[in-house]
Amino acid sequence: MVAKMKKTFRFIGLKGEGAFRDFSTEVPKHAQEFLRRLHEVKGETGPEIALYEPKRDQEHVNGIYYVGVTLDEPLTNVPEGMSYMELNEDYATTKGKDIENLHRDLNKWVHDQGYQLRAESYIVETYHHLEDGGEEVAVYLPIEGA
Repeated sequence: MVAKMKKTFRFIGLKGEGAFRDFSTEVPKHAQEFLRRLHEVKGETGPEIALYEPKRDQEHVNGIYYVGVTLDEPLTNVPEGMSYMELNEDYATTKGKDIENLHRDLNKWVHDQGYQLRAESYIVETYHHLEDGGEEVAVYLPIEGA
């Protein structure tokens, strides 16, 4: 099920940059690097999170991403080499296990509802461990309009 919502994300993580085509392998590696340093973060942490710069067009081959964890409260002491950010946007969101289908369904819903993707805002994914050992992903596409 797709929904529209206003949401604030607070997170701390590591910044990465590379070819969009390599994100599927590079982002998880970078996330593992961050998790090895998680003990440096003081405060309550939530689910793992990844932020992605949207791919604008075929000429846009390299992008920026962040991997980290969500935070319940603002953070004032940021460990060296990490980034702290707060995002507050309108999002189209859905969750499930098949990330490729989630993105496809969200993009179709955004188009069908007459919204526009906010090209200057990050796409957000949060990762939630399930009791059966699996993982559910929530995808948030930043939108405007309609």
